[in-house]
Amino acid sequence: MVLIQIPQRWQLPEHQVTSETAFFNRRRFLKTLVGAGIAGSALPLIGCQAQTATDSPTVGTRPLPFSTNPLFTQIADRDLTNELVAATYNNFYEFGGTKGIWRNAQALPTEDWQVEVTGLVNNPRTFDLDDLTKSFPLEERIYRFRCVEAWAMVVPWLGFPMNALLQAVDPKSNAKFVRFTSFFDREITKGPTFPPSQFLPFPYTESLRIDEMANDLAFFAVGVYGHTLPKQHGAPIRAVIPWKYGFKGAKSIVKIELVDTQPATFWNTLSPGEYKFESNVDPAVPHPRWSQAKERLIGANAEFEWQEVPTLKYNGYGEFVASLYS
Repeated sequence: MVLIQIPQRWQLPEHQVTSETAFFNRRRFLKTLVGAGIAGSALPLIGCQAQTATDSPTVGTRPLPFSTNPLFTQIADRDLTNELVAATYNNFYEFGGTKGIWRNAQALPTEDWQVEVTGLVNNPRTFDLDDLTKSFPLEERIYRFRCVEAWAMVVPWLGFPMNALLQAVDPKSNAKFVRFTSFFDREITKGPTFPPSQFLPFPYTESLRIDEMANDLAFFAVGVYGHTLPKQHGAPIRAVIPWKYGFKGAKSIVKIELVDTQPATFWNTLSPGEYKFESNVDPAVPHPRWSQAKERLIGANAEFEWQEVPTLKYNGYGEFVASLYS
């Protein structure tokens, strides 16, 4: 069912709204997947309404000690996204198919959290919450964040390079990929209203090549805006890969497994033609149903004001990662 709402001042201007033709093509596509038994992949754009800044959670949680990485102290042409906006405009499919999932995400149980690192490693480890914030020196990195839906933010993450964890577990020579698995409990992470979660390939998984994971940019975030991650951001640990579309960054990770073959991942399983394994940000490669040449940037204003800007290849991080794909 399509619900018609009266536009609010925080919603997109008319010229930025998905066209009627594209919208109904999307509905037809979802029906096709339902008929194929995949239950329609309920792709990330479904229910993209935001919350108003006055309808928001408390964003401050426990402060974290950190140093600032001088390579990533600012994005010269972009303002930091307002913290309240970043806390109330989220994709977290385990808790629903709209942007306003922050309420549902508060059900996420983060006490006694553990992350198992296993597979093709010489030193398998299980990290608890203290390990995640104390075993590796924490640093702040201000990164561009680009969603496959063509919206963008600038976010100050706190965490540690993925390569630090790789060094701790010592990968075996035949480890070629890493698979991230997110928390899933059907009684807690109920998924979207449609399609029902039993028809979706939960738990959420994502993957990188080992050389991508070892790149200097690849990051595990345990905090944001100076404090521990709110649950809607993927507490207590999430992946941040700033040169790729945001869905590649698994949230609320419980397992990290090094493997020798490319593993299946959530969105790529649902729609491999639309959500490719690599999914590097590239303005010249459109999504099958919309252009990626421009993006709608959410900036410092707390009223969900958007600025249309050009999309940058590799999200502007080509100097760090282009050599991975030469």
